[in-house]
Amino acid sequence: MSKPRLQAPTPKKRRIRVLIADDHAIVREGLRALLDGQPDIEVAGEATDGEQAVKITSQLLPDIILMDITMPRLSGLEAIGQIRRQNPDVKILVLTMHESDDYFFKSLEAGASGYFIKGGSSQELVNALYTVWNGDVFIYPSMTKKLLSDYVRRINTGAERDTYDGLTPREREILRLIAQGNTNQEIADLLVLSVATVQTHRAHIIAKLGLHRRADLVKYAIKRGFITLDA
Repeated sequence: MSKPRLQAPTPKKRRIRVLIADDHAIVREGLRALLDGQPDIEVAGEATDGEQAVKITSQLLPDIILMDITMPRLSGLEAIGQIRRQNPDVKILVLTMHESDDYFFKSLEAGASGYFIKGGSSQELVNALYTVWNGDVFIYPSMTKKLLSDYVRRINTGAERDTYDGLTPREREILRLIAQGNTNQEIADLLVLSVATVQTHRAHIIAKLGLHRRADLVKYAIKRGFITLDA
């Protein structure tokens, strides 16, 4: 039985504008055909490499970028970092063939909001776009299983300890929002706090956990169940 189609977000009436960044023309054409057939999505533009993706993003300001990792001139990972620094409101869904922990965490660390494996179904990809659009983190099911199995293996071999984190309820809430890809300003708006207060909580979280990279914070939030994984 196929998975039910996720409902498009109702508060935002306009269509979701997507930029496709992939160096293979046949992939871009297929994605455009798929997305053009969705009533709530429109293709804002296309990029053939990471450098072009950075430039076009600043011009078109899409809502979401479908970003390949392996591209010429500037890799997808490097492009994600540059785009997030220049346009922090743009969400990025990585679309790749790499089922690799290293690429996965590097993508999240750079600022991606999701990780989708090429070979997934068309409806799964549409669902992933809605998930990212709604402010959640999307992780392709096969990556979820791999991450969890790797973690269980590390626990069983004693390579990773599972100790009480000592975070307050507010710090856990902020950690969850960080892991979902929200900026300090967005977290402040959601929780009705000042940006300075959010930054203070974030510093406490980093100090208590000893985790400085966003990718490590996301990994921790996944393990602790602070954020849910799409299955």
